[in-house]
Amino acid sequence: MRPEIERLRPHLERARGFSGWDFSDLEVRHLGPPLPWDYEAMVREYARGARSALDLGTGGGEVLARLRDALPPRAVATEEWHVNAPVAYRRLAPLGVDVVRCRSLDLPFADESFDLVLDRHEELAPAEVARVLRPGGRVVTQQVGRDNWRELRTHIPRMTDFGDIFGEYARGFAAAGLRVLRVDQHEERVAFRSLGDFVYLLGVAPWVPDFSLERDGEALLALEAECLTGDGLVLTESRFVIVAEKPA
Repeated sequence: MRPEIERLRPHLERARGFSGWDFSDLEVRHLGPPLPWDYEAMVREYARGARSALDLGTGGGEVLARLRDALPPRAVATEEWHVNAPVAYRRLAPLGVDVVRCRSLDLPFADESFDLVLDRHEELAPAEVARVLRPGGRVVTQQVGRDNWRELRTHIPRMTDFGDIFGEYARGFAAAGLRVLRVDQHEERVAFRSLGDFVYLLGVAPWVPDFSLERDGEALLALEAECLTGDGLVLTESRFVIVAEKPA
């Protein structure tokens, strides 16, 4: 294999030991205006007065642990990945959070169990969220948009397309009887320190099916040639946020 591709292998090997959902070791610079919302601040706002909260796809519980002081005494987190579930348990159990290993699309909770449902970058089923919400309860979700890293799709067309989940979720909440309080979308240019850092992320996140340097190395070099600038490897990131409420 070409030396230019082989230099990426240590980054991919590092991804094999990943657990939790903490990417603080990656240096990613935001080159434009930041997100026009703050997910954690929104959660704190909507958690006021809630008696129970559910966090879908908590990863290693990193974000929920930061928010624990703002949440009600009864807090539950779900995590499907067998690697992350014990990580989340070790972090969250001492904080009084129950961790349940399950799919976020089929929740093992009774109807009208929670006042607040949180979801940061985890798939969801709007009807399931509506089912477990109590009357007057709210869901706050931030998701990755369909056009995230569209520069990569140019070079690796089989990159996963999750479809129009922004429209799907907004319509799904409305169809389930929830009142949509806020919808917002944002795109920004971000700079990864190097192609190696981006390869590490691709080795962790399920964006490219059967990702490997043997199969995708040449495409990655082409991406680097196109997107590497003085700021780093510059790509487009897409996010959206939806807040919806179940009528009281």
